[in-house]
Amino acid sequence: MSDAVKLESILCQNGEEPDYTSVTGQVAFAKRLNVVRKILDGLRRQGEWSAIKTSIGAVRRVASNRYSKINQAVDTEERREHGSGRNSGPLLSGTAYCLSSCCMIMLNKVVLSSYSFNAGISLMFYQNLISTLIVGILGFFGAVTVEKLNWKLVKVWIPVNLIFIGMLVSGMYSLKYINIAMVTILKNVTNILTAIGELYIFGKRQNQKVWTAMFVMIISAVFGGITDLSFDATGYAWQSVNCVLTASYSLTLRRVMDRAKQFTESGSLNEVSMVLLNNGISIPFAIILIFLFDEWSYIINADVVKMPMFWVAATASGLLGLAISFTSMWFLKQTGPTTYSLVGSLNKIPISIAGLLVFKVPLSIPNLFSILFGLLAGVLFARAKMS
Repeated sequence: MSDAVKLESILCQNGEEPDYTSVTGQVAFAKRLNVVRKILDGLRRQGEWSAIKTSIGAVRRVASNRYSKINQAVDTEERREHGSGRNSGPLLSGTAYCLSSCCMIMLNKVVLSSYSFNAGISLMFYQNLISTLIVGILGFFGAVTVEKLNWKLVKVWIPVNLIFIGMLVSGMYSLKYINIAMVTILKNVTNILTAIGELYIFGKRQNQKVWTAMFVMIISAVFGGITDLSFDATGYAWQSVNCVLTASYSLTLRRVMDRAKQFTESGSLNEVSMVLLNNGISIPFAIILIFLFDEWSYIINADVVKMPMFWVAATASGLLGLAISFTSMWFLKQTGPTTYSLVGSLNKIPISIAGLLVFKVPLSIPNLFSILFGLLAGVLFARAKMS
């Protein structure tokens, strides 16, 4: 029985576990195994089966203890790593999404208004071209997963892409004529149109809180337009078109996505592929519109396109447009649709304030009240959707 005791003492020696990832730890562990084998072989030759059973029990006990210790160490390390990831992930992604969204709107306003650039379609073309090239390069090097385009997939996506183009162009022209705060408030009308569309197209009913919040949105939009000191009928007309097209885009996208999946190799369509589809397919249509609206002659003769800082701002807005796509996907995966919607509504507050301060928009007390009222309505709408 002395061999069994010796075996257990060998296995249990050194309360501190060796580092098996190091060379020293591996050598020490191999030496112990050799000793164990010799002892067990001697017991087998002597016919001491009871001693062998005792020894095997000792091996199992020690192995079980060590396995538990290793698991506890691994679990602790995983909790440390993934716990910090969960805590910082939503904060980082949410901050990146809010910053890119705010900067994108501000830069578009600078390009269109401060530089008096009168070619919104051309700006859209340039931004979409940047996004398409970057996503294409990332897909080529395997940094992102992109579905291979085929004619059937493109043909299914064209209707939603046309709405996407109209949404971008109308949004740019409205931003040219209206201050950022009022554009943000008027965008609330999109939520109302989307909810009505969901009711009649998909039969999705909203609760009483949602309809109450939408009623508050209507009041804030009407009151904001009446008290807007820099009211511009052209800008409001463009924004009205933008609201209709934005709601149509979100409603159409749901159906088109389901059909488009049937024509992909993987049977699914991720967000990166949709970014490539929207931006890539829009390029030939944008070229047609540029010649149709005679923007090409304006660009050739405009002095603004000869200014280096104009191109810096335009390029930065294109990069930020792509950044919004990626950060919104990142934030959505880190949190969820409800949190994403609520943060999107809260993000309108700093955007509106920044727009008022940077561009020195003339304000009256009633107009300021309507803006704050509209921002509050957006937050109430998001919270109502969560309930």
